[in-house]
Amino acid sequence: MDEKYRKSTIKSRQEVFTDRVATRIWNETPSVNNPYIAESCQCHGYDLHALAHHKSFSDVIFLLQKGELPTPPQSRLFETLLISMINPGPRHPATRAAMNAGVGKTNPAHILPISLSVMSGEHLGGGEVTAAMTFLRKHRNTVPQQVVDDLLKDNFRPDEGDWHIAPGFGSHYGGIDIVPTQIAEALLKQPGKGAALSWAKEFVTSLHPHSLGWLTTGVAAAAFLDLGFHPRAGAGLFQLAAAPGLLAHGLELANKPRTALPFPDDEHYFYEKKKTAVTKDERKKYDEQYR
Repeated sequence: MDEKYRKSTIKSRQEVFTDRVATRIWNETPSVNNPYIAESCQCHGYDLHALAHHKSFSDVIFLLQKGELPTPPQSRLFETLLISMINPGPRHPATRAAMNAGVGKTNPAHILPISLSVMSGEHLGGGEVTAAMTFLRKHRNTVPQQVVDDLLKDNFRPDEGDWHIAPGFGSHYGGIDIVPTQIAEALLKQPGKGAALSWAKEFVTSLHPHSLGWLTTGVAAAAFLDLGFHPRAGAGLFQLAAAPGLLAHGLELANKPRTALPFPDDEHYFYEKKKTAVTKDERKKYDEQYR
């Protein structure tokens, strides 16, 4: 054992732990014959079977997170957003992860977790949604044009590649991304929209002269805020919205050969030579193999 750990002493913090797990989200009525089996379930006080018969999947997701059912405008806004974000597309790194896992004969049960781990990232993923929600909350009382001017003044724009001037906003493949713009316009026409979408719209209008605009993460962030979600929920909700598309792409390739995906040819590879000492014959053989 390391000496510094041998000499250290462990001190109790005198924490008092609860006797059992408690939750306000879910209540189960135990069976009369077996207390470990639920006879009925309630989500925030609503009977599960009643919800299944009268509410949509997105309404119950909202209920789980917020503790109350959405109003009709909120329900429509949330449903529209979730459907719009249901598939990030084959160019997204998370989708490519799902496709690679599928064609690589990964256990199908692992396709979704693998792709969602990529979908949690800071680039066009859940991490960026959380950052965008924080950004929008921080600047919601500032004139959008002033925020743009400050960002352009204080940030260096790279000569190559996409630039996210702020989380959720920037360029995509060198230009303004069309689909997120269309999604945002559709959401802005709904009665459920609020201050975040409206502020972000003005912000984007000021970005357009610089070839910058909405990203999917920015659209999701603004809509989540208008629906009353906290930034800490943004990443998970964004992953949840994209999960059906990621799973579909992975399963599509699960029964196909590895040749179903492109593979770079030899001229696009660089083979690093061995750095350890080798004999002349070994080096000659190695060079002939990878020439």
